[in-house]
Amino acid sequence: MKPVLLVLVFLSEEHRALVSERFNMIYAPNEHLGQDRSKGEAEIAARGHEIKVVLTNGTNGLLASEIDRLPMLELICTVGVGFENVAVAHAKARGIPVANAAGTNDDCVADHTMMLLLAAIRRLPFLNNGVRHGLWRDDIPRPPHVSFRRLGILGMGAIGQKVAHRARGFHMEIGYHNRRARDDVDYQYFDDLQQLAEWCDFLIVAAPGGKETYHIVNETIINAIGPRGVLVNIARGTLVDTDAVASALRDGRLMAAALDVYENEPTPPEPLLAFDNAVLTPHIAGISPEAIDASVRKFLENAERFYAGQPLSTPV
Repeated sequence: MKPVLLVLVFLSEEHRALVSERFNMIYAPNEHLGQDRSKGEAEIAARGHEIKVVLTNGTNGLLASEIDRLPMLELICTVGVGFENVAVAHAKARGIPVANAAGTNDDCVADHTMMLLLAAIRRLPFLNNGVRHGLWRDDIPRPPHVSFRRLGILGMGAIGQKVAHRARGFHMEIGYHNRRARDDVDYQYFDDLQQLAEWCDFLIVAAPGGKETYHIVNETIINAIGPRGVLVNIARGTLVDTDAVASALRDGRLMAAALDVYENEPTPPEPLLAFDNAVLTPHIAGISPEAIDASVRKFLENAERFYAGQPLSTPV
């Protein structure tokens, strides 16, 4: 008999069919990025005693109270890398392993990061809109170029490293701030984020979300980036103080910001909507057909290994 799986995230029809080959699937995706948990809650109430596996993501997560109502739960997995709203410690205390899909969307996120950086520096949204209203190059200040500039990266994990690799193609000098220096990269390490922000021309935020990094990019860090600097966030919206970004853009203390993630998603970041030097995308950096397919297949791989008594491929 196939294990009962509760799916709390959107899956395409093709992937639902693929997953259903190996699981008795309950498909109840939470809506509005987990703010409306009614579907999942209803299925837990009705069939919680049957559910053995849960597939979620970092934003939706799985709460401790939900875990407690799943007495047969054996495995929790996330699509994507994030797991910030999964009650990992609570799950492990019950002996329930947690796995993510690390490595499945790194390239997609890194590609999107460079797109955001280039769009912000070269003022792509402004130029694109301006041409449609008669703009010509002689009417505006010249946007700066990207090559041979200094790039700071907050979080030198897998995604940070892939961003750095792409930036090297633009002959950029790279520095980073991490919890600790890495032995496997030759980029300049800064043990203080403010010092990195003062050093770099552009700052990429690629660190994990959670309480430890809440508003780590605040007014002080933004001021350190400076009026010719650009801030890019492809990590989690909670790392960046939205109001501080808006204030800096308004006062000219920051040249531009480019955000794929923002606080209170999916509600658009209202303080930034009026600025044409705020480039915004809808938390899509890690989403492509290739990345999503790899993530679903990573879940299936982890589940297969779990039920075969083998170590998980990507344990949290």
